Amino acid sequence: MKTKILSAAIACLIVTTVFSQSNLNDYKYVIVPNKFDFLKEKDQYQLNSLAQFLFNKYGFEALKEGDTYPEDLIRNRCLALRSDVTKEPGMFKTKLAVELKGCNDQVIYTSQLGISREKDYAKAYVEALRAAFKSIEMLNYKYEPNERITSLQTQSSGEKNEVAQEIEVLKQEIQNLKKEKEAELKVVSIPKAETPVAVLPTIKKATAMETGVKEVLSKVLYAQEIENGFQLVDSSPRVVYRIKQTQLENVYLVENKSAIIYKKGDDWIIEYYANNVSKQDVLNIKF
Repeated sequence: MKTKILSAAIACLIVTTVFSQSNLNDYKYVIVPNKFDFLKEKDQYQLNSLAQFLFNKYGFEALKEGDTYPEDLIRNRCLALRSDVTKEPGMFKTKLAVELKGCNDQVIYTSQLGISREKDYAKAYVEALRAAFKSIEMLNYKYEPNERITSLQTQSSGEKNEVAQEIEVLKQEIQNLKKEKEAELKVVSIPKAETPVAVLPTIKKATAMETGVKEVLSKVLYAQEIENGFQLVDSSPRVVYRIKQTQLENVYLVENKSAIIYKKGDDWIIEYYANNVSKQDVLNIKF
């Protein structure tokens, strides 16, 4: 009886390992974050650098978050897995596991727990992480392109071309509207006697605009990655906007709205039409 149970357990382990290997082989890259959540500082105890080293050692092409990504990864983010290291609670043991997620934030693989009894944090984390990577070593990873994932590249490029065209149309409409407003201002003449009176509303309007900007800035929107872009949620949490990536750096198209979001200096701006008038608001976005 015990022999049958042991045989069944071994068979399940082999099936799980083969299945995990098959899934992981579909992905070309692994992105390692600059900081793990259970640590206080970036690359504390050089744990993130060690994770990148171990991924490369066992056949993966590992990149640090924020590095200059290869061209094919820029076009298709689904070619990469996002890695993380999680810490399990324990009084006298340090327990770490390596987690790999796909582009839709689904968990593809979780390693076995790496355990250390060392009391010194630096030694314990390094030992536990190396132990966790032993199960990744056993996967014998080797990249094998999967058409289901690589085909997203062509689809994504096509969508980006459409988005780029829509942005150009929006930009042209905005420019035309600005020209019309400038033409209207040139035609209108203000009598000298009315100039002091006209100054006061202008000042009030500027003050209102400043207040509006402060209100917008106080509402933080958090960017959550989705396919081909991000969704921006508030603290409720409620999805405020869904934005699509474009071929232009730091320029996004807002879904279901005649609007674009782009970076200007240190600010994120949303530009849109309201009653045929071009408007701009400052957004406080945390990526």
